Amino acid sequence: MARAANQIEMPVGVVVRKTPGVTRWARWNWRAVAVLPGAGPADWHEMRREGEAVEYHAATLPLALWADEAEAYMVNLSDGQPSVYLVLRDELNGDQPLNALLITASPFEGQDYADTGEEIVEKIPMTEGLIAWVRDFALAHHKEEVFVKRRRDKKRIDQVEDGRGDARIRQTSDVYRAPRRVVQ
Repeated sequence: MARAANQIEMPVGVVVRKTPGVTRWARWNWRAVAVLPGAGPADWHEMRREGEAVEYHAATLPLALWADEAEAYMVNLSDGQPSVYLVLRDELNGDQPLNALLITASPFEGQDYADTGEEIVEKIPMTEGLIAWVRDFALAHHKEEVFVKRRRDKKRIDQVEDGRGDARIRQTSDVYRAPRRVVQ
């Protein structure tokens, strides 16, 4: 019986749409709108233009699936719209205002990047072929964890504790009283 690989990769292109901003503080609105599984290399290649709206093939990144993340992929696939998560960083260098860092199918990893607040995380719907690829990998590596109920230890709790309290207190009447400074 052949054993499935613990890690596989696929190049995935990312389509980013630039539209005019709606406020005077944001001149442009950038959104990741689609993925291109198996795409070739690209660096902000213009794909389509409609008026002021422009779509770019911004980058092609490797989408890596890891056996240890199979549970996260199953959670993603059980969502109403399975998605990949694109991590972008604002670079502010002219033509390429955003730098595509990472693409992942793990919603947990996407959330980790979103929690830092330094990166922009975009949720992009998966294509049918990408859903099937992730599902096949996740099913091959997913192991259902058996729930183990925690049990109490066998320590006796009905016994009387005759503790002496604080050793600095000479009195036996009130062992929980705060110690006083000894006057010399």
